[in-house]
Amino acid sequence: MDRIDKINYYLEIADTVLKRGTCLRRNYGAVIVKNDEIISTGYTGAPRGRTNCIDLGFCAREKLNIKSGEKYELCRSVHAEQNAVISAARKDTLGSTMYMVGRDAKTGKLVGYIDSCSMCKRVVINAGIDKVIVKDENTKEGYRIINVQDWIDYDEVLEEKVKKIVEE
Repeated sequence: MDRIDKINYYLEIADTVLKRGTCLRRNYGAVIVKNDEIISTGYTGAPRGRTNCIDLGFCAREKLNIKSGEKYELCRSVHAEQNAVISAARKDTLGSTMYMVGRDAKTGKLVGYIDSCSMCKRVVINAGIDKVIVKDENTKEGYRIINVQDWIDYDEVLEEKVKKIVEE
């Protein structure tokens, strides 16, 4: 039997964590690791005390025909990245790595290309996380490594605003 490498080990744990997710569209699992120790985990789900979408039996964003990646403020769920950061102390997340896996809630298939939303990017940046490693079967390795510094250097919100100003 071959021994699993550390990256895939933590990605497998993230894949297990996402099974607690309560979103009817996509579920994600996140695991924050520092010095080879799991600091916290998070999955997609409604805030504590609120009814989950799976219990309501509908997704508000689906009912409104909102495309994936748009108008997250209308989503009932707290994202996996946010939940993992909320459950950790900042002193523990500084210099850490976040591992993430996403699956379609209806089919169970892996989400083809994971990229955190702009809100989650901000949370990850402020938590001091150095890298985000995401499961990606479209790569030779089976995962992608994202340097959070790239998110700091490229601010998509400013890019969109600049684009609109230039177009006007």
